[in-house]
Amino acid sequence: MPQSRAKRFIPLPFQMLLGLALGMLFGFLTPHLAQTLQPVGTAFVQAIKMIVVPLVFTAITLGIYQMGNQARQLGKVSAISMVYFFVATIISICIGLALNYLFRPGLDANLALTAKIPKDINATVDWTKFFLEMIPSNVVTAMSGSNLLPVLVFSVLLGMALASIGPRAKPLIDMLDALMGAIFKLTGWIIALSPIAIFAIIAWLFATQGIGTIVSLVKLVGVMYLGLAVLLVIFWGLLKAIGEKPFKVTRDIGEPMILAFTTRSSEATLPLHMEKLVGMGVPKAIASVVLPLGYAFNRDGSIMYFALAVGYLADAYHIPLDWHTLLSIIIVTTLASKGSANVPSGGLVAIAMVLTTIGIPVEALALIAGVDAFLDMGRTAINVFSNTVAIKLVMKLAGVPYVAADAVIDEASAASATMSAENTNPKEFA
Repeated sequence: MPQSRAKRFIPLPFQMLLGLALGMLFGFLTPHLAQTLQPVGTAFVQAIKMIVVPLVFTAITLGIYQMGNQARQLGKVSAISMVYFFVATIISICIGLALNYLFRPGLDANLALTAKIPKDINATVDWTKFFLEMIPSNVVTAMSGSNLLPVLVFSVLLGMALASIGPRAKPLIDMLDALMGAIFKLTGWIIALSPIAIFAIIAWLFATQGIGTIVSLVKLVGVMYLGLAVLLVIFWGLLKAIGEKPFKVTRDIGEPMILAFTTRSSEATLPLHMEKLVGMGVPKAIASVVLPLGYAFNRDGSIMYFALAVGYLADAYHIPLDWHTLLSIIIVTTLASKGSANVPSGGLVAIAMVLTTIGIPVEALALIAGVDAFLDMGRTAINVFSNTVAIKLVMKLAGVPYVAADAVIDEASAASATMSAENTNPKEFA
């Protein structure tokens, strides 16, 4: 197909922004009608989630397999990723606490409840259960749920096993490679409908939530978005330091960020995000390994908000934030943000753990739950950008080269061809 025919009359990011603006307007002007659009947005998010597990399974299995003969590089990439995730978590927490110290949005907070919190929110994470659930007793059951960590663990082990058995892995690798290609194609079809879904989601959100809840907590909302802006500037600085063009990277990853902002779902963004990274020249093996890990453990926008929200509620309850309390917040938030990665309502669980540690009742979450949807939009978008920066930084530090964006090398096919040649070695038939 000629390139001119392949181009859209209006680029998809602008279509998404147009859907966002029209959805806000429609939600304010016709709230009763806008509320009926919820099924449209729900159908879109479910369609995206439909392909998340197959994508994670195939991408990670192929990624680990492709790096199987380069165990040193795989270990290096994984180690750099986890170190970066930990450092980024600490920095994000400190930014949230610093912004709370500077602006103190909770000092004049109205302690009237703004929303109800889920009844099943716990203030602790069962660490034994957390680690045991990472090892699926039934991989099919694990894939049918919303918990991606056991799928990730199984995929890593399967990829390593396939890399160890040599030519016998070729048929399954070919099948997984074809499945991954089909999933990317399906992702493109679904994402083409995203402007309509964004319009429906935003119209429903503003029709049901309205602006009244924002006004009562406008200072908290403003400070959080200021914190997200600070994180964005830091990420731009990191990109500049490793030789990337920050604004180009932002533009290239714009579609996943807009999708994350509107759907407030990391899972809904993962397929498009991975496709964009591969199109930007990131090797499939790197994107397949680092990105799912980042979505589970590297949520810098959310973590910054966790610290800010805890500081806000501490001020609202007039609990002094001395250095003992601040150290407790940093330590517990770091652990909770990782331990709640595969827990339902993980964000609220993480905040609840910190609140319990410093003596604030869990019910205090209801004070900020009313605006959580609007807060969630920004922090989810920053999470997407944070993981983009993580992948580029890991590639730089691990010495992994980019592949041509206009001709992405299919490493799995190359490996399959190599195994086929080895399999026809005359010595084997002698």
